[in-house]
Amino acid sequence: MFEGVFPAIVTPFNEDESIDFKSLTGLVDYLINSGIHGLVTCGTTGESTSLSREERIQLNQHVVKQVNSRIPVIAGVGTNLTVSTIQFAQDAEKTGIDGLLVITPYYNKPTPEGLFRHFTAVAEKTKLPIILYNVPSRTGVNIDTDTLEKLSHNPRIVQLKEASGSLDQITSFIRICGEKIGILSGDDPLTYPILAIGGKGVISVSANIVPEKIVQMYHSFTVGDLQTARGLHEELYPINKAMFIETNPIPVKTALSMIGLVKPVFRLPLTPMRDKNQNLLKQILSEYKLIENKGNRN
Repeated sequence: MFEGVFPAIVTPFNEDESIDFKSLTGLVDYLINSGIHGLVTCGTTGESTSLSREERIQLNQHVVKQVNSRIPVIAGVGTNLTVSTIQFAQDAEKTGIDGLLVITPYYNKPTPEGLFRHFTAVAEKTKLPIILYNVPSRTGVNIDTDTLEKLSHNPRIVQLKEASGSLDQITSFIRICGEKIGILSGDDPLTYPILAIGGKGVISVSANIVPEKIVQMYHSFTVGDLQTARGLHEELYPINKAMFIETNPIPVKTALSMIGLVKPVFRLPLTPMRDKNQNLLKQILSEYKLIENKGNRN
């Protein structure tokens, strides 16, 4: 089971929109040196739907080689087609990845039976542990408790990244599935509450920007220092919210470009952040002392 803080890393691009492997190396080094517990590649934050099959393979190979077994690396492989998801899973397994993140099929809106069969089919074709990913706001479909309970009997399916925003649902998952399915927060503002009801960690967007703070919050919670953990939860709230003032990963990649770690390059249909929101983001980053904002704050 994967526990701790796992940044869902962005995919840096050059001006010609090719993968910027130099910046990727710098980002991975920065995050590992900050004490994170693992990495997630090719997720929503990594613009996975804009990456070709070959680019996914190259990216995973690069990160696995660079990490060199120091921390686990999880690869996002989910699509809205079961056959393609299996193909990406098998490709990732060959690169030496430690686990797979499999999102619910988007747009299709499968029934609970369709979800069960989809995840089961993927699990049958890989030897790697699988983290399911539930984010109904982006996919249009939600994993319910009965479906998760059925899936929890599959030895390959070990965890769930939960981004439904519902602590009621997460409580139901933990109550029914117990330790068979570990819950990871998929929503940075809710990480502390999810830890409080039994979560095992977070797959985080904000940890690209403030990894040390999120690791400190997680560590404080796990050693029983709830006052410090709660204080960090409150301190991180503005930056956690700022990462979603536009569609993820536009804010986090823009923030990383302001810090100087990647270029602010996106593949269509994603576009650069609007000026008004860039100014707001600069102000927030400067308040966290991540950049020096010399611009007009009026």
